[in-house]
Amino acid sequence: MKRLKIKWDFWSVITIIIFLLFALFLIYPLFSLLISSFKDPATGACSLANFSRFFTKKYYYQGLFNSFAVTTCATVCAVLIGVPMAYFMTSYKVKLKGLMEILIIISMLSPPFIGAYSWVILCGRSGVITQFFNQVFNIQIPTIYGFNGIVLVFTLKLYSFIYLYVSGALKKIDVSLSEAAESLGCSSVKKVVTIIMPLILPTLLSGALLVFMNALADFGTPMLIGEGYNVMPVLIYSEFVGEMGGDGNFAAAMATIMVLITAVLFLGQKYIVNKKSFVMSSLRPIQPKALKGYKNVLMHLFIYFVVFLSIIPQLTVIYTSFLKTKGSMFVKEFSYDSYIKVFNKLGDSITHTYLFGLVAIVIIILLGMFIAYLSTRRRNIFTGFIDTVTMFPYIIPGSVIGITLLLAFNSKPLLLSGTAMIMIVAFVIRRLPYTLRSSSAILYQISPSMEEASISLGSSPVKTFFKITAMMMLPGVLSGAILSWITVINELSSSVILYTGSTRTMSVAIYTEVIRASYGTAAALSTILTLTTVISLLIFFKLSGSKEVSL
Repeated sequence: MKRLKIKWDFWSVITIIIFLLFALFLIYPLFSLLISSFKDPATGACSLANFSRFFTKKYYYQGLFNSFAVTTCATVCAVLIGVPMAYFMTSYKVKLKGLMEILIIISMLSPPFIGAYSWVILCGRSGVITQFFNQVFNIQIPTIYGFNGIVLVFTLKLYSFIYLYVSGALKKIDVSLSEAAESLGCSSVKKVVTIIMPLILPTLLSGALLVFMNALADFGTPMLIGEGYNVMPVLIYSEFVGEMGGDGNFAAAMATIMVLITAVLFLGQKYIVNKKSFVMSSLRPIQPKALKGYKNVLMHLFIYFVVFLSIIPQLTVIYTSFLKTKGSMFVKEFSYDSYIKVFNKLGDSITHTYLFGLVAIVIIILLGMFIAYLSTRRRNIFTGFIDTVTMFPYIIPGSVIGITLLLAFNSKPLLLSGTAMIMIVAFVIRRLPYTLRSSSAILYQISPSMEEASISLGSSPVKTFFKITAMMMLPGVLSGAILSWITVINELSSSVILYTGSTRTMSVAIYTEVIRASYGTAAALSTILTLTTVISLLIFFKLSGSKEVSL
């Protein structure tokens, strides 16, 4: 019987190291979650008691229904806003189009809990807009708390995903199809319904799933403005870190249910998209044309109004960060007091955000480049497995990632809970897909003949990778890494479970300050986070050479 021979070289070693890293920091924690979910908290025996408790008590299973209700409504609203926005911005000439697109991207990349916090300042019980309508018109506007508020924040944050996906699909449609339909007497509305919508449907489904899963996984927004409208991430968090010590096994069972739901949704979407997808050669892409009359006015009003609503959170936190505060109230007097308090008392959270983020990004860049190279140039069963596993955290809620890591690394020999390392591991696992996708995309554009020529001239494969391939990949890798960086510094869902007083980040500090009603310091920290996001985005545009973000 012949032994299986393994050719030991640099890439074989890298493959095994990456495989072991993912086995340790992703697969093992997920198995720990699964095992913990079946463990009876009283006896420690294997049992279905946790799942039975969830499905027999209305308080808990109602949270699952609430999650589906709020995410479904938010997804539908995001589609109803995002699709027309994408169609108008692609098909017609829009004044200040470049600025509008940048503002849409900024609103998308900012954390949703800042949006929730800003809308509380505007439309809360003592909010500016609430007080204005009450005092001037004696009108009580609908509350921002509960179901309606959550849907509003999710919609204004997440429609941008639909916009970006659909815009990309519309740019690939050949205009000759529309012209042929018009020559046969097809009206504009009928042309959109019968030709354009079927063509963009697979892309729209991908965007809608991304919106749905982002809304389903979000913790900060329902925690801040839910007020009794419980959803799954909040229930999982509350159960895991409860005042009476919590019930880790029951929280693990709820987290397992969330993982199963997101996995089924993801696989279902992949099946539908693969079945309906097609390739189109856009020889003549859509050229924007001028719209005239009242239609042009209505289109511009719609676009400007939606963008204004979506950018309000950023404008609100920047403005209020310079106001003097008296308790939890803002006073109509400008001051730098909030920033002074932030740098004196919460400066460590800023340092931690940048430090942990930079370490995570360095690891993400190295892993992204290695995994992309292995999965495209040296594909085998191990590299294929690694490529699949790296995308799995993309669909797992952040709070679930946090719980899995705590369950797996809360005891010796690998005691990581409470350390900076567990925060960095969570960031790397959650945000690696952005850099990996950009790395793979640019590697497909680099001809293998470049490497073959270098090796034929005497360079080793390792030296060829670092001196030639890696250098050619770098621009695309860095642009993806900046998107990873932006999402890392804005991360809350996993951080709020994993942090301690010595590892608190800006997102966590903002969240805790809002909970304590310290709105001035929360606004100042939010402004710093927003400005960091904007500067990072400008660097991304510079490196990528375009003003578009692909997801």
